[in-house]
Amino acid sequence: MKQQDHAALPKGRDIPYLLLGIIGIGTSGPLIAKSVMPVPTMVFWRNSISSLIMFPFAWRTGELRNPEKRVLIRQSALAGLFLAFHFLAFFMAMRFTSVAAGTALAALQPIFAALYVRFKGEHISTTSIVGMFIAFASVFVITGVDLSLSLRAFVGDLFGLVCAVLAATYLGIGSKVQRNLATATYTTVCYGMCAVVTVPFIVFGGLQFIHFDRNEWIMLGLLTLGAQFMGHTLFNIVLKRVSPVVVSLIVFFEVPVAAIVAWAWLHQSPSAGLWVGVLGILAGCTVFVIGGKR
Repeated sequence: MKQQDHAALPKGRDIPYLLLGIIGIGTSGPLIAKSVMPVPTMVFWRNSISSLIMFPFAWRTGELRNPEKRVLIRQSALAGLFLAFHFLAFFMAMRFTSVAAGTALAALQPIFAALYVRFKGEHISTTSIVGMFIAFASVFVITGVDLSLSLRAFVGDLFGLVCAVLAATYLGIGSKVQRNLATATYTTVCYGMCAVVTVPFIVFGGLQFIHFDRNEWIMLGLLTLGAQFMGHTLFNIVLKRVSPVVVSLIVFFEVPVAAIVAWAWLHQSPSAGLWVGVLGILAGCTVFVIGGKR
């Protein structure tokens, strides 16, 4: 089987899809930080609504009823499991630390995606590996700054790191599955499974489920429209043609978008030390992709 080019950059319609996706997910951090809706509840509503909207398109393909697609359907559900815990970790990061720090650490997913493809035996250049080390060193700058501020912020950083690993796994599975499965079918199953996983957290945690004020539902609607459909769904469409490593790398540009929105809306102004870490992650990811092209 021909190996996928993990340094090939997007082209054609994938470029505007990714640009819209960056804007969409860039708004997610500030919305989550602003909302008081319990994290599992927010994850449930965001994904259950998205799954229901995608269902008619998936049904039209006939793949949900096709016995030959059952293995791919199960793999889509597995991706949904990883997506659920990614969301839970990311949402907690937004509640515990600053939007800039949390999104920067979550954006480390291209490094973990690269390690995943390297583990499978595919080639990652030495220069790219150097970029990984720069990015990881920058992680310690961010976590060190936050630990000096508070234990709560440091815990938020750890949530950000965990969600990066989970995101890389989710993207890796999705990239493979969607080579033989329509995006509508994949997202219906993936988002649906993601919603189901959060139910025990809501039930056994005794969390509020429905009774929220209008502003909370508006923010949930904006989160679903922006991060879920403009972000994750468009990224999943692009994954049919572009390596999950490259898609993960482009997701990094969520960081400046989220930081600007958080500064303007939430008045979060990150410290100079934190910006050093954020810029270091950007530099590391840039070296990584340049090394891949060489």
